[in-house]
Amino acid sequence: MDESQRRAYWRRNLRLMIILLSIWFVVSYLFGILLVEQMNRIVINDFPLGFWFAQQGSIMTFVVLIGVYAWRMDKLDDEFEVSERDEGGRRV
Repeated sequence: MDESQRRAYWRRNLRLMIILLSIWFVVSYLFGILLVEQMNRIVINDFPLGFWFAQQGSIMTFVVLIGVYAWRMDKLDDEFEVSERDEGGRRV
């Protein structure tokens, strides 16, 4: 991989991380802390929505974002031909 490909790869990786971390910030900090009083006015199954975001929503979102990051990085690795695969095409 030459220098321009490395920069393109890193730029795409940074862009993905910024997008995913922004989503996590919105869910955990804004919904779970700053907007919790407004969101608590919405009640689902006898639980205030702000409470749900503060207790479980941010954690579940983070786990999903980890999966999305791994999936997108696999695709990015394949695109830039830096993925680690064996002779059969399976990931190592």
